[in-house]
Amino acid sequence: PFSSSAPGPVPEGHPRAMPPRLRAPYLACCMLGALCWRLKPRPLLVSGVGYAARRLHKTSALYRAAAAAPVEKQEVDPTAYRENRIRALKELPEVYPHVWLVDATVAELIKRFGDLPDGERDEAAVFTIAGRVKSKRTSGAKLRFYDLVSDGSQIQLMCSQQTHEGDDFAEVHDIFQRGDIIGVRGCIGRSKRGELSIFPSSVKLLSPCLHMLPSDYSGLKDQETRYRKRYLDLMINEDVRKTFVMRSQIVSFIRDHLITRNFLEVETPMMNTLHGGASARPFITHLNELDLKLNMRVAPELYLKMLVIGGFDRVFEIGRNFRNEGIDLTHNPEFTSCEFYMAYADYNQLMDMTEDMLSNMVMKLKGSHQFEYHPDGPEKDPITVDFSAPWPRISMVEEIEKQAGVTLPRDFASEEARQALDDLAKSHKIDCPTPRTAARLLDKLCGHFIEDRIVNPTFIVEHPQIMSPLAKWHRTKPGLTERFELFVNGRELCNAYTELNDPERQLACFQDQARAKDAGDDEAQVVDYGYVTALEHGLPPTGGWGLGVDRLVMLLADKHNIKEVILFPMMKPQAAPAKEPSASAGPSGDR
Repeated sequence: PFSSSAPGPVPEGHPRAMPPRLRAPYLACCMLGALCWRLKPRPLLVSGVGYAARRLHKTSALYRAAAAAPVEKQEVDPTAYRENRIRALKELPEVYPHVWLVDATVAELIKRFGDLPDGERDEAAVFTIAGRVKSKRTSGAKLRFYDLVSDGSQIQLMCSQQTHEGDDFAEVHDIFQRGDIIGVRGCIGRSKRGELSIFPSSVKLLSPCLHMLPSDYSGLKDQETRYRKRYLDLMINEDVRKTFVMRSQIVSFIRDHLITRNFLEVETPMMNTLHGGASARPFITHLNELDLKLNMRVAPELYLKMLVIGGFDRVFEIGRNFRNEGIDLTHNPEFTSCEFYMAYADYNQLMDMTEDMLSNMVMKLKGSHQFEYHPDGPEKDPITVDFSAPWPRISMVEEIEKQAGVTLPRDFASEEARQALDDLAKSHKIDCPTPRTAARLLDKLCGHFIEDRIVNPTFIVEHPQIMSPLAKWHRTKPGLTERFELFVNGRELCNAYTELNDPERQLACFQDQARAKDAGDDEAQVVDYGYVTALEHGLPPTGGWGLGVDRLVMLLADKHNIKEVILFPMMKPQAAPAKEPSASAGPSGDR
């Protein structure tokens, strides 16, 4: 009768109808009992048959429970799932209630009742919470288990017909599916297996999920889907949530660090008739009311320095900038930066401040100055980055000369210097698109000989004036400026300098930039006469500093793609679907 090849239908309860994992111990118990019966020594018979009986009872109980527990329904076709869900929800009297007043969070309950003994339930500790159903499990007709997630914390719900208010236990719970937002009211306790749980007296659907979610096992891996549907990414992938929590912590650390040092946070315009403050191609928009072409800002620098002129000695801004340039692993058209300006400071002080801020930030967030980073993705080998201060300071031109074994002219505005840089780039097969200006060639040479070889935090200092139209000339090295860039793992994090506050020299630098733009460099800056006029009113000796927040988050969160640290990164539009779902197709709030 136990043969898997026996003909005919298998009756319910027959061993062949059991799941394989239960069938084997069932048959083993039967064979042990039969063997003991044949041998017949009384002690062996009693103990053997007793053991077999106990195993049979446990096995049959497991089988009965498994047979009674219906499998969670999952439609194969997501389209059919949505349509069936909407149809079922239309039968409910209320689907989208206006409010559900909670008196506790899941995180608070976990912290407060974390020491509750196994199997204990506090009937007096009744709470009202809410969250999203991550998983749903059924055990018989009178017991439902849910994993409820709220604001990054998870708790189990043990819903039984015994504690349910009303006689509609099955009807209420049959409507819930993975992804639904539900409200729960009940006491707290710990299951016999040690799981902190809510034992609900009532549950209510607050907002249904009309789409089938990816399974907990496979997760959501497709990058296109993750970036385009970040809400779904955050629902499924816990590590994504951690990344953006860290991003918030980084921004908060920067803000607190500056405010405690008497910096004032300000806001400056996002649009202007001129784009200035950085060498970049702007986005252009139009103001209909004034029939005026405007540029989205590429940097807030000039406005912030005007505020220093006006008497705010220490100002900073954390905000968005927009640059109409390429999209790659480290560039997004809109990005977040922090810029601060500090009167009566120079770039040497700013380097010390940068070391202090970032090394302390790394220690606070990572627990050490050293941490691993995967520059080529999580599948590749990691490197170790060390933020322990002090950090090396490398002179740009001197290091290029040292690595290339050449001596460069210091009058970088001359054709002789430009030609020398061009020849050096060609000799090392360094690509530089046209126009091959001295500034662009120097940037490419620096990348080849210096930036690409940096792993740990390193300051590249003393950039040529031709590359730095807003930086002050170096007090001892002609042709250079008092500027630094901070690089980590070959990527720029910070850019800062002693600010140029001579209006005559500033105008000359702007005019040089305008000539470069006329020659075809569409990233060159324009002449901002309004800013020059502001300088004529007196800018004190000032240090200015800028940090790319997105790249810093990439480093500390161990992400090699900037899209991983921007909640809604720029994506190429997809073709419109053949049929857009209609809002009217969904369930109404009341019937």
